[in-house]
Amino acid sequence: MNFPDPREFFALDRRAVARAFDRASASYDGAAALQERVRNELVARLDELKITPDSILDLGAGTGRGSRALKQRFPRSLVVAADIAPGMLERAGRQSRWLRRFARLRADAYSLPFRDGAFDLVFSSLMLQWCDDLDAVFAEIARVLRPGGLLLFSTFGPGTLAELRESWDASGDASNHVNHFFDAHALGSALMHAGLGEPVLDVDRIVVGYPDAMTLMHELKAIGAHNVTRGRARGLTGRARLTAMTIAYESLRRDGLLPATWEVIHASAWGVGQREAGFEGLPREALISPDAIRRRRQP
Repeated sequence: MNFPDPREFFALDRRAVARAFDRASASYDGAAALQERVRNELVARLDELKITPDSILDLGAGTGRGSRALKQRFPRSLVVAADIAPGMLERAGRQSRWLRRFARLRADAYSLPFRDGAFDLVFSSLMLQWCDDLDAVFAEIARVLRPGGLLLFSTFGPGTLAELRESWDASGDASNHVNHFFDAHALGSALMHAGLGEPVLDVDRIVVGYPDAMTLMHELKAIGAHNVTRGRARGLTGRARLTAMTIAYESLRRDGLLPATWEVIHASAWGVGQREAGFEGLPREALISPDAIRRRRQP
């Protein structure tokens, strides 16, 4: 029997990622209670670090609530909200208000349109799980982070949605229905490989209860977090497979609810020096400096 190459099977379709979050921009905030909780925890960790950054990149800013919180915390700092989905950035504009205004820019984490050493702080809450080439994305972050600057991020680990994954496996469906997530060891190794110093990672597990499996799946769709791997099913899932999955999930019901585990990895690392700008093929024609952003009329 020929098994698919896991790297290809779980590879993320970048255009599908952008489309999913673009479509979810209107429904995201109403369904993203867990994401808000994780983002607030990440912002609160800045209290322990005692930094006063002049320029901040919110990478994977989504609807801009993290950018607004960063601007409130550092009102004199330039805050740039970057996201791959234009619909998310349009929503983020509603968070950018007088006295708390931040810049918005569409950008892919694999090829950031900023000059070397442009930012004192790169903040990223629950974006990195949508990047399957850690070396590429951390190399870009290391490039735009000034020496001594801070990278602070959260992402999901491999224990995330374990119950849903196991229930699909029990249904006999050979397609991939849950994204692949990197563990803390892989993240730490990639941080060091990118030249980022003193990486610190810790793991938290949050279990959320749902009345049924379909409620969980609808929530994932509402926040744009449904499966976008290349090994995903391309057509509609058959009713028999879906029924088998829900029956398998029902066996996990506790205290009237179905558990869904979210393994959250929080991490920090520091910029330790300028690196060569790059990976071949990444465009460098339109690199933006923080000063240029400051001079722009804010949207």
